[in-house]
Amino acid sequence: MSILDGLNDRQREAAGHIDGPLLIIAGAGSGKTRVLTHRVAYLIKECNVDPYNIMAITFTNKAAGEMRERVDKIVGSGCEAVWVMTFHATCVRILRRHIHEIGYDNNFTIYDTDDTKAAMREVYKKLQFDPKQLREATVLREISNAKNELIGPDRFMSENAGDYRMAQIAKAYDLYQDILRNNNALDFDDLIRLTVSLFEHCPEILENYQNRFRYIMVDEYQDTNNAQFELIKLLAAKHRNLCVVGDDDQSIYKFRGANIKNILNFESNFSGAKVIKLEQNYRSTQNILNAANSVIAHNYGRKPKKLWTDRDGGDPVYFRVYGNGREEARNVAEQIIRLKRRGIADFGDCAILYRTNAQSREFEEQLVREGVPYFIIGSVNFYSRREIKDLLSYLKTIENAQDDLAVTRIINVPKRGIGQTTIQKVMDFADGNNMCFYDACTMADQVPGLGKAAAKIEKFTSFISNMRDVLAQAGMTAALKEIIDETGFIEEIKKADEDDAEDRIGNIEELISTVRQYEDTHPEATLADFLEEAALVSDLDSADEETSRVLLMTIHSAKGLEFPHVFLCGMEDGIFPGFMSINSGNEEDIEEERRLAYVAITRAKDVLNISAAKSRMVRGETQYLPVSRFIKEIPENLMETDSDEGSFSFGGGSSYGGSASYNRSSYRESSYGNSYRTRDDSGFGNRVPDSSKVAENKLLKKNAAAFLGVKSKTESQTASSPQTSAAGAFTRGADISFGAPDYGPGDRVRHVKFGDGTVKAVDKGPRDYQVTVEFDGVGQKIMYAAFAKLIKI
Repeated sequence: MSILDGLNDRQREAAGHIDGPLLIIAGAGSGKTRVLTHRVAYLIKECNVDPYNIMAITFTNKAAGEMRERVDKIVGSGCEAVWVMTFHATCVRILRRHIHEIGYDNNFTIYDTDDTKAAMREVYKKLQFDPKQLREATVLREISNAKNELIGPDRFMSENAGDYRMAQIAKAYDLYQDILRNNNALDFDDLIRLTVSLFEHCPEILENYQNRFRYIMVDEYQDTNNAQFELIKLLAAKHRNLCVVGDDDQSIYKFRGANIKNILNFESNFSGAKVIKLEQNYRSTQNILNAANSVIAHNYGRKPKKLWTDRDGGDPVYFRVYGNGREEARNVAEQIIRLKRRGIADFGDCAILYRTNAQSREFEEQLVREGVPYFIIGSVNFYSRREIKDLLSYLKTIENAQDDLAVTRIINVPKRGIGQTTIQKVMDFADGNNMCFYDACTMADQVPGLGKAAAKIEKFTSFISNMRDVLAQAGMTAALKEIIDETGFIEEIKKADEDDAEDRIGNIEELISTVRQYEDTHPEATLADFLEEAALVSDLDSADEETSRVLLMTIHSAKGLEFPHVFLCGMEDGIFPGFMSINSGNEEDIEEERRLAYVAITRAKDVLNISAAKSRMVRGETQYLPVSRFIKEIPENLMETDSDEGSFSFGGGSSYGGSASYNRSSYRESSYGNSYRTRDDSGFGNRVPDSSKVAENKLLKKNAAAFLGVKSKTESQTASSPQTSAAGAFTRGADISFGAPDYGPGDRVRHVKFGDGTVKAVDKGPRDYQVTVEFDGVGQKIMYAAFAKLIKI
């Protein structure tokens, strides 16, 4: 009996191909880990390859552990000598033995993220750089990018001598490396870069490892960067028995430096390579796979493949359009409850996927209201995120300054020069006079030893007092926006320029939308009422590990996972794909987003539910976005549609409740179907029009143009005449409308980042004018006039 028994024909061919370079294109759910582990076992047990001569490289410690465990289970004892580890772990082991050959001590220290930030702060002090002019995080990112391209400080400096900004970064790179070298330290990027450098400078060491690792395997090859590619190329150069496994259609980490060309150009980089495609899927139904195949086929930069399965048919892809984001969240929650109540699925069988972390908030709130246990993968509860807790603490302080924890949390956030020593003195004064911390702050001039810090505290309490006035006169949303603007909260996040800055700003914008929605739906409610509701969400007791919970996550976090029931939400252009990708003018950005959509679709095993909203609150304003272009790429025959009723139902034959239905064919004619599903739980799978929805249907037709990106006359009039609040300076529910720009096609304009260019087109959109400019230095860009701030020259 062969170890390869039990594999399908393609899997057996891949696992049994031993000599020469091999590219295994492993489609989603095609059993790539099974192939890799059986290939290692086959080499050892049936080809008599010494385990000492085998290397398998993964991207995560978890993947490495799972692979070793599976190999041990198949082979039994004797395979301990196989190297199964991550890129970084591999390089650490090599450098510990040989790094002295290139001038480092073998007992080097590995700097983590905090260590590298500390080193960069030292660089800034020595070079007297102003972090307001050039952010530390920006410099660290540029250095990381250079190292991933195997570019050292000297070459980086020579290549960027003509660019002042990049020349400054080059100086920082050079000094940064000196500091690391003096401390005998390496950062994570150095681990791979210096291993490549070691092999290039010490060919005898390289040959030693080439002779040892005669059979090399690399998992998730589509995620490799250039430095990793060069490392593998050097190791495999002598014996050429290199097997890489990956899927170009799942390459979604360009923002981390992944180069999809590594997998697309494998045959040209390794002559004589054999390519085997694993296209049989063991996860999803054929309808789900057909939808995924149809979407990804629109990408040009890919290797053609078509996933298939023995699971014929299956439920169609269910797509629904809701009136707004809150309605979408409510119906998804109700849908999951019905699946649970009818015994179709447990909570843990359901996953809610979205493009960005900020989208989780409405789903969290709805699940809490319905008492549904949930868990967020790769993130934290919306109201527990740092920036949200900071802003809620501001609101708590305005509402009730007796909360010392809230006041002390934000008295120096963003930084206003009030240090911990000053805070402690005020605390001591408050304790000694039996008063709360905030009351002590209002008497800062009487607190012993404060000196100049007293004026800073007085400025803080004055600000809080002013915000109370704004709250009383203009409401919660106005107060929150004023807090954010006056404190420079978002500017501080941008200045820090951390990797999660975009997510954090998105969370803040979502909080603004949350408060605006709460005011609109609870006109009599107070700030205390809102804070109480937020607390009910954030204080939800953590479910036991044994409790089945609905899983919420971004699509990036979902990669590699699978779920019986998937709810893919927020499928609108501007959300997914995002505005940045749409307006970049670079088709590769849209292709990366389409690969992300492909990953999302292929997470579903049994039922895929996709939803969009006609309107969505963004930054506290209602926006109307069209259906995602990726939805339009799914053939009509794969979608659940009823030509008679013009409606979509949900998985398992039953229906979504309470929301206007969407007719795909009518959508293309800019109109909607006339029928609705009943919310009655009786009659599982029945398609019963609800006559009570006739009035709502009229509203739906009225809003159809808005959903497609066209404002109605009534809306335009409303937007141009917002209701003025009592405060005079603030408006509630006002829409943003922009006047026509003072330039047109053929005019020369100037952009703060891209320089001078010629306007090619100016198109009026639902929210702003979309401008196409051919810039002299960077080519064509598409942007919105309000954000571009173009100056006619």
